[in-house]
Amino acid sequence: MTDKYLSGKTALVTGSVQGIGMAIAEKLAAAGANIVVHGLADKKQAEAAQETTKAAGAPKTCFFDTDLRDIPAIDKMMDELADWGPVDILVNNAGVQKTVSLADATADIWDLVISVNLSAAFHTMRRAMPGMAERGFGRVINISSVHGLVASKEKAPYVSSKFGLIGLSRVAALEYADAGSAQTGGVTVNCICPGWTETELIEPQVMARAEKYGGDRDKGVADLLSEKQPSKRMTEPSELGDLAAWLCHRAAHNITGAAIPVDGGWTSQ
Repeated sequence: MTDKYLSGKTALVTGSVQGIGMAIAEKLAAAGANIVVHGLADKKQAEAAQETTKAAGAPKTCFFDTDLRDIPAIDKMMDELADWGPVDILVNNAGVQKTVSLADATADIWDLVISVNLSAAFHTMRRAMPGMAERGFGRVINISSVHGLVASKEKAPYVSSKFGLIGLSRVAALEYADAGSAQTGGVTVNCICPGWTETELIEPQVMARAEKYGGDRDKGVADLLSEKQPSKRMTEPSELGDLAAWLCHRAAHNITGAAIPVDGGWTSQ
C-alpha cells in the first residue's frame, strides 16, 4: 500500500487535466493529498480528470478553469481555496510555447507566454506561501524546462519565461528557507526541468521522424532525441510525477532552490 504521507494536505496542480500535470496530480493523490484540478477544459474533461485523481487515491477533489492570464481570476481562485484547502502543495505546471524567431515575435506572443508561464506562478506563490509558512509545511514545485537551463533558437519568449521561473523559485526558496522545521517539513521551492517527455503534444514530431524508418516509432524517437538528449529515451510523465511526489515528502525538507534536470544528459553537454 502506498504511504499516505500527504494525508490531510491539499495540492493545487495547474494544467492538470492531462499530460504532465495529470501525472503529478495522480501521484500526489496516491500519497493521500486532496487534489485541486485546474485547466481549460469542458465539463466532461473536468469530471474525467477529477475521477482519475479520485481513483488514484485523492479523498476529495475540486476543479477550476481559471484563466491564468487574468490576475483577478487567480486571486478569486486562491480566495476560494483558502477555505476549501488551504493549499499546502502548489505545482505550477500550466504552460504555453510559441516557436518563433526574435524578429517575428509579437508583443502579444510575448505577453501570452510570460503571463502563463511566469507571472501566473508569481501570483499563485505570493498568495499560497504565507499560509504555508504559518502552518510550517509547504511545497512549491514549478515545472520549468530544460529551456530554463539552456537556450535554443526561436524560443525567446519561452526560454525567458522558464529562466525567469527558476530565478523566481530561488528567491522564494531563500525567503522561506527557515519557515517550519525538520519535524513539520518546512517550506521548500524547487523546479523540475524536463527534456523530451512522452506527451501527446510531441507525437506529430515523433511520427514525422518515424516516416524515415518505415513508420518505426522507436527509431523515430531516437532520431528526434539524438539532436539534444544523449540517452535517446523519453521521460514518462509518471516519472516526473514520482519526482514531484518525492519532493513533497517530509524527508525532502532541506531540498530547496534546486532546478532538477530530467533530460537524459541534455544539459551536461
